[in-house]
Amino acid sequence: MIRVDPYLLVRAASLYLTLTATIGLWVWRRPTSRAIAGAVLACCWNVPIVLALDIAATHEGWWQFDARGGLLMGTPVDLYLSWICLWGAIPSLAFPSLSMWRVTMIALAVDLVAMPAAAPVVRLGPMWLVGEGIGLTLGLLPAQLLARWTMRDQHLERRAFLQVVSFTGLLLFVLPTIVIEGSGSNWVNPATRPLWQISLLVQLLSLPALIGLTAVQEFVTRGGGTPVPFDAPRRLVTTGVYAYVGNPMQLSAVVLLVLLGLVVWNPWLAAAGVMAHLYSAGLAGWDEGEDLRLRFGDTWTEYRRGVRRWVPRLRPWHRPDHPPARLYVSTSCNMCRDVARWFERRDVRQLAIVPAETHPSRALRRITYEPADGSRSASGIRAVARALEHVHLGWALLGFLLRLPVVCYLAQLLADASGAEPRTISTETCLSEGNHRG
Repeated sequence: MIRVDPYLLVRAASLYLTLTATIGLWVWRRPTSRAIAGAVLACCWNVPIVLALDIAATHEGWWQFDARGGLLMGTPVDLYLSWICLWGAIPSLAFPSLSMWRVTMIALAVDLVAMPAAAPVVRLGPMWLVGEGIGLTLGLLPAQLLARWTMRDQHLERRAFLQVVSFTGLLLFVLPTIVIEGSGSNWVNPATRPLWQISLLVQLLSLPALIGLTAVQEFVTRGGGTPVPFDAPRRLVTTGVYAYVGNPMQLSAVVLLVLLGLVVWNPWLAAAGVMAHLYSAGLAGWDEGEDLRLRFGDTWTEYRRGVRRWVPRLRPWHRPDHPPARLYVSTSCNMCRDVARWFERRDVRQLAIVPAETHPSRALRRITYEPADGSRSASGIRAVARALEHVHLGWALLGFLLRLPVVCYLAQLLADASGAEPRTISTETCLSEGNHRG
């Protein structure tokens, strides 16, 4: 009679059963490309969440792992991958139309059975249900919402936000952890560095982070899509940061990895950033460029001739045959006239300063920016931020920062408190938050 080691059985079964279930559902359901993207994104969401949850659980005593070998930050890799599938791809493929509370109850029931059954590997603490509740709330629910919104092409801004959170966790937490552990090193606590070094490093990291965030924002607002290939923009995006550099997201990721390697003093992590650049500039760049050429034709070819992929331009690129964007500024508002004069004194590209009184609707109550492509216009601080992108890269960086949601809201509050509240054209037009469709 063959004696099976319960420890090995748990580790093998946890991995192969979930992988088999995932593949089986994939074959049975024959998901659409959007459903595939949703399932993949649901797994991506759980990659950093499950790892962070296991680290917190061992620290708080919710559960411990009695495992040898195949560990990542003390977490068995097989159990780690199985829970990524259990909270990611499996529910999205198995229950695409079931209500979320029912999906949550099913996942909870599975965990109530599976966690105690993993006893040879997992030692549960008296408060393990606390960790379970946190995991379902932060792992399962957002992952399934992201999968459904992607599959149904709903809530573009919300799913883009979840993608940003997910990819940030992958780039700045999971990938560095794998590289650092694989190289036999340890995380270096940045708090042990002098304050001036911490301040400098934070500022250095913030610049590439800003480039990546504003690139995603441009995909959403101008392209109508996200960075995921199956959820890509429907229109070629050549505005915002894309008027200066062709691969802002990849550039952001590479620079962040290199700088993070310097922050934690790990050359292997910096080398990972260099390798990511070589891959993006080589095979990935060729494949992406070919896809865009087939989708957008001469427009893409003209853009590629004018904008480099990795080296930013000093001045923004615009198609010469396109009409300029318009910045509507009231001539009866002293503060607004100062804004107009500021732009008129500079070498702005493809931007016309127009009296707000000449706008067809004559209903403007704030400075308004209307893009040449007919997409959604902006007003108030957002309008000024958009106009800054027509000057040069330095001012454009300020514009990118001002357009970020929280920063824009706070900047608008300060502007309103300084006397820039909304007013009618007949009285005085000033800076104020809001959006207007031209």
